[in-house]
Amino acid sequence: MRLTLLGTGNAAGMPLYGCHCHYCFSARNNQDLRRTACSARLDMGNSTILLDAGQLHLSDSYPSGTLDAILLTHFHPDHVQGLFHLRWGIGDKIPVYCPPDDEGCADLYKHPGILDFIPKNEFSSFSLGDMEITPLPLNHSKNTHGYFFQGDGHAMAYLTDTKGLPLATEQFLRSRDVDLMVIDCSYVPNSNKGGHNNLNEVIEIASCTQPEKVVLTHIGHDLDIWLQQNSAELPPNIVVGHDGMALQLGPSDG
Repeated sequence: MRLTLLGTGNAAGMPLYGCHCHYCFSARNNQDLRRTACSARLDMGNSTILLDAGQLHLSDSYPSGTLDAILLTHFHPDHVQGLFHLRWGIGDKIPVYCPPDDEGCADLYKHPGILDFIPKNEFSSFSLGDMEITPLPLNHSKNTHGYFFQGDGHAMAYLTDTKGLPLATEQFLRSRDVDLMVIDCSYVPNSNKGGHNNLNEVIEIASCTQPEKVVLTHIGHDLDIWLQQNSAELPPNIVVGHDGMALQLGPSDG
C-alpha cells in the first residue's frame, strides 16, 4: 500500500495570492515549497485510486484506463475542481465514491459525463481491489467522509476536512491498529477558527487514537510559516506532509 500526497494545501494554497512575505516569495521560486489542493493517490497491487479530485489537469496525469476509482471526501470546489474537465472524456465510466449530498457541486450531477457517482453511507464498508474501505463521518460544513483503508495487513486513515472528530469516528479508530493517519491540520496552535483542525487538535486526536504515524495535510499559509519555524516542536510521530510525499505501508514493490 503506497500513498502519494498530490497536494497538501488548503483552498488558498501556498504561495498565497497577493502575499509578499518571505515564505510566499520562496514558494514562488521553489516548486518544492508550494502547496496545491489537498488530494492523494493510493496504489495497492494493480489498483490506483484518487482521494479527492482537487488537482487540475487530471486527464494529463491519468490517461484513460489508469484510474480504478475516485473517492471524494466532500463536494467543496477545491476537492472536486479537477472533475469538471475530466467528465467530458470518452471511454469507460470512472466510479466516484462520495458522501450522500443532494447538491453535489455546480452541475456535476446534471452533466456527469464519464463519472459514475456512487454515494456511500458512513461506516458502510466496501471493497476495491484488495482493499476494504470504510467511510468515516467528519465534522465539516458539508457532509464529509474520511476513509479507512485495510489491506495486506496494514491500515490507514485519511481524514480531511474536519474540525476534531465525531465520537463515532474516534471510537472506530481507537478500536483499530492504525499504521498511518493523514489528517487535516489547517491552523496554527490555539487558533479558534472553525471547519478545520488547528495543531493542538491534531495532537489531541493523535493522543486519543494512537496511530503509529501522523502526517499533516490541508496546511494553511500561517501554519505553513509556523511549521517552518517550529517543526522541531512536533511530537516524534507527527510529520509535516508536502506535495509529492510518498508514504509506503509494508514492503515496496520495487
